[in-house]
Amino acid sequence: MTLTTLNNCPAPAKLNLFLHVNGRRADGYHLLQTVFQLLDHGDTLHFALREDTVIRRVTALAGVPEEQDLIIRAARLLQAEVLRRTGALPCGVDIAIDKVLPMGGGLGGGSSDAATALMALNRLWQAGLTREELMALGLPLGADIPFFIFGENAFAEGVGEALQPVATPECWYVVIEPGVQVPTAAIFCAEGLTRNTEPVTIADFSRHLAEGNNAGGFGKNDLQQVACSLFKPVADAVEWLNAYGEARMTGSGACVFSAFESREEADAVLSNVPLVWVAWKAKALNRHPMLTAL
Repeated sequence: MTLTTLNNCPAPAKLNLFLHVNGRRADGYHLLQTVFQLLDHGDTLHFALREDTVIRRVTALAGVPEEQDLIIRAARLLQAEVLRRTGALPCGVDIAIDKVLPMGGGLGGGSSDAATALMALNRLWQAGLTREELMALGLPLGADIPFFIFGENAFAEGVGEALQPVATPECWYVVIEPGVQVPTAAIFCAEGLTRNTEPVTIADFSRHLAEGNNAGGFGKNDLQQVACSLFKPVADAVEWLNAYGEARMTGSGACVFSAFESREEADAVLSNVPLVWVAWKAKALNRHPMLTAL
């Protein structure tokens, strides 16, 4: 039976358990090392094929014009790729989104939405692209998109596109949204940014875990100091959450997280979070729920 709709497609958040800046390429892009961790918390997308060839977002998103939305741009890229391969333009699609993840939060929300769109439409259009082909298609739109299509927790290098699967602990995370949007460019352009952290290996990270240490205690986030100096709410959230466990900013900010062994521990911390912040807990995921669509 030919599918015409795909509903309740998850677009999970990610955390950067650490984030090191090791250098800078000639083109200005920074060389990074990180471990991406998937979370059981995120946006949800819904897809319904149309009779024409129009790709449309049917949900209004404040501050995100439809033409600039990574979801729409990813869908159009895939539509053009199918046309290139088959000579036939796939039918259009209406895309609805239940938006939960904040913009400028370092949780990969926009990239995760785009990745889910690529995986869902690859199936709806019966395009037949492999996971690797979808990753390559999505990379020009955003360096985090290939990770979400990769679909497993990963040790990442380069600009974030060189991925190796890595085992991470079964745990719970408390995440605080400090209520500010941190522009990635402002952090990476800051004079005070550390850009020469010594490279680590995936074996270093795995050894750290094997010794019984918390994944969040490995390395550091080189972007955190700059973000905290520019955005006081981020610094305040780090300071508050540090009282309960090692707190760290994810990505280029603004969200701050800490790991806990049990749901009960996470709930206890969550109950104390000041009302000025949005906060939530999420379980660590091993695999992206959309992998079955590929």
